[in-house]
Amino acid sequence: MKIAVIGSGGVGGYFGARLAAAGHDVTFVARGTHLDAMRKSGLRLDAELGPLHLDPVRVVADAAEIPAADAVLFAVKMRDTESAAESLRPLVKKGASVFTFQNGVESAERVGRIVGPGNVVPGVARIGSHISAPGVIKQIGTFCRLEFAERDGKPSPRTTALFEACRRAGFDAVVPKNIQREVWMKFGMLAPLSGMTALTRTSIGPLRANAQSRALLEALVKETVAVGMALHGGLRSSDVDDLIKLIDGFPSGLMASMAHDLLAGKPIEIDGLSGAVARLGKQCGVPVPTHAFIAQALAPFANGAP
Repeated sequence: MKIAVIGSGGVGGYFGARLAAAGHDVTFVARGTHLDAMRKSGLRLDAELGPLHLDPVRVVADAAEIPAADAVLFAVKMRDTESAAESLRPLVKKGASVFTFQNGVESAERVGRIVGPGNVVPGVARIGSHISAPGVIKQIGTFCRLEFAERDGKPSPRTTALFEACRRAGFDAVVPKNIQREVWMKFGMLAPLSGMTALTRTSIGPLRANAQSRALLEALVKETVAVGMALHGGLRSSDVDDLIKLIDGFPSGLMASMAHDLLAGKPIEIDGLSGAVARLGKQCGVPVPTHAFIAQALAPFANGAP
């Protein structure tokens, strides 16, 4: 299978590397020092599920350099969504389908406005990973799964092909009946996790253990679920307890990628996480004071270290 990876960070770099190691024709799009390191020394996975070193690795600076692809793993930071989607027009015109694995709940719609909604398959990546050094992806914990499906939940040749490619690569893949619900379920976990670990510059373990910070974390989950229910995202009130249990099961040293980006002085995805909850909550009339506070507190870091 010919696969293009747009955004070769913790998500795209990890899953793309596993797919390439399984024999698939994978081309990565990267930039800056990460691109330079991949060209010079390949791509390394520092992972609890097993280390991997791809060398050489096929990597380019622009999607325009990729002649064709069957599937595009779209995993760029949310601020780069439109520009990255624009670069995919030639590949889509040649038959590529775009599988969105970004954070947030608006990815498929934003990409679809540019390349056509019928060329986009919504997806969810579940993994704790980040770029720990140029050319190196660090995975925390052992959970590792891609979820993707057509909006109507019916099987299709393109979802079946990617599903089989993932299984061949040795990691878990799921084609759920209701992908919208799965996107919102991840958001219900990630927006609180990202906001809390970035705001406090602390991993999830101490935040769970302290009664006051735990109360803040739980409030964030409740607010996100309430917005998802109001917007018909397939959520229900009982999901609050399930999401808190999920967060309780994470490795204590886990920090969201947004926290790693903040600590590195990079731009952060606050506008698409707590900022999105605040915006969508206002849109549907659901009070979300905790997310609004976190979005306001982290606003100076949105474009990188102030």
